[in-house]
Amino acid sequence: MNLEDHLGDILSKARQAANVSTAAAAQAASLSETEYLSMEETGHFARRPNFQALASLLGLHARKLEGIADGWLPSPIEVGLWRQLRQITTRGASFSVNCYLVWDETSREAALFDTGFDARPVFDLVAQNQLQLKHLFITHTHHDHVEALGPIRSKFPGVKLHSSSKNAPADQRNRPNDVIHLGDLRITNRETPGHAEDGATYIIGNFPGDAPNAAVVGDALFAGSMGGARHLAGLAKQKIREHIFTLPPETLICPGHGPLTTVAQEKAHNPFFVE
Repeated sequence: MNLEDHLGDILSKARQAANVSTAAAAQAASLSETEYLSMEETGHFARRPNFQALASLLGLHARKLEGIADGWLPSPIEVGLWRQLRQITTRGASFSVNCYLVWDETSREAALFDTGFDARPVFDLVAQNQLQLKHLFITHTHHDHVEALGPIRSKFPGVKLHSSSKNAPADQRNRPNDVIHLGDLRITNRETPGHAEDGATYIIGNFPGDAPNAAVVGDALFAGSMGGARHLAGLAKQKIREHIFTLPPETLICPGHGPLTTVAQEKAHNPFFVE
């Protein structure tokens, strides 16, 4: 299991959002600029930087940042609690993206969250589990999250599309009080812009057996990091605090890239959140 963002990715995102030069970041880290640039590029360092001063300059949490540098990973998820939820990872030319399929065990009604690059794994899971795909929820319309939209809508022409995009038809656009029922499951939405203007998080509740909720967050939040939001980082973090971190601690976080995590783990270990 690897994080979506290594140490250098986190530093680069935070530095650009804070409008800090590489020279200033290197000085704070007590590194040469060459050493600092290598750390941003690779995520590794030959000499341990001054994390306290660097984190302070970039608006990061120093202890959490050191945890990432020292190899923190989210604890393995007990997938049995979410036995009707599947993470599907497909690969494009240079990176992978996650989408998620959830269904009600009794009715066999299913919902897909984003599409990934390739529709075939979705088709296979639907067929293997004898599901009826009823809904398709889009976290945001960046190409990697909607690349397989055409094939999926072609195979399942009756699927209902849900999106927060301003370009979505009115009958497909998310509204704050929408509650979509999928058998015994309930799906609601919360706006989480910043990385993308149309960013949305979907909350799946009422799992059989009273399991915790799950939140499909797109690229708003990753395990140990967050999606790039160079000019809107403040807004992105505000929406994460308001709409994701207010969920119960055991809530499963289903990100658009990288491993599964939980609200509790991100509040404790994500260096972008200093409180």
